[in-house]
Amino acid sequence: MVGDAILARTILALDTPNLGQACEWVQQYRERVYAFKIGGALAMGHGLPIVRMLREAGATRVFLDLKFHDIPHAVALAVRQAAEFGVWMLTLHCGGGSAMLQAARAAVADLPSPPLLVGVTVLTSMDADALREVGVPRTPRAQVLRLARLAHAAGLDGVIASPWEARMLRRRLPPPFLIVTPGVRPAGYDAGDQKRVATPEQALQWGADYLVMGRALLQPKA
Repeated sequence: MVGDAILARTILALDTPNLGQACEWVQQYRERVYAFKIGGALAMGHGLPIVRMLREAGATRVFLDLKFHDIPHAVALAVRQAAEFGVWMLTLHCGGGSAMLQAARAAVADLPSPPLLVGVTVLTSMDADALREVGVPRTPRAQVLRLARLAHAAGLDGVIASPWEARMLRRRLPPPFLIVTPGVRPAGYDAGDQKRVATPEQALQWGADYLVMGRALLQPKA
């Protein structure tokens, strides 16, 4: 069971291709969670106008999690387009490098209410072996710190990182720089395809600003 205090700092992941189901979840949780996240399943099936549809259902903040990773010009165009639909927050892969991150920042710099730009560091499904497989010789902890510093220097608003790195990041990158943590599971829940996980209480204690949860809330443990 997840308490209201934790839900108030939770971004609920709408991990479904079904628009009707997503709107039902928004209506069910709109008074309880802080924001709602949409990823590829909804965006690919319904396009960015889904942001407006979810707002009509009661989602005041929509987090677009498409993890943009391309040449700087292409990412700048995508970020600007997402901003035009009024997303509250969106993700970019820090692995795209400084030029890409800076181009994204510049693309929305003239807007009165630009979206929060957060950089994905190391996916929570990856461990040291997975990093070595793609040619990264560092531990997840070291790689997360390296990429978070890159994001900070490029002017991003925060990063996506697992709870395991939240305490380290908070010591080195104080507020208002944001730490958003997926890989959050209430005690007793199966980790699924995640590797670096923690409970909501641990993630907040270690320095997370927002938690991302989906299956743990929408598919309660029997």
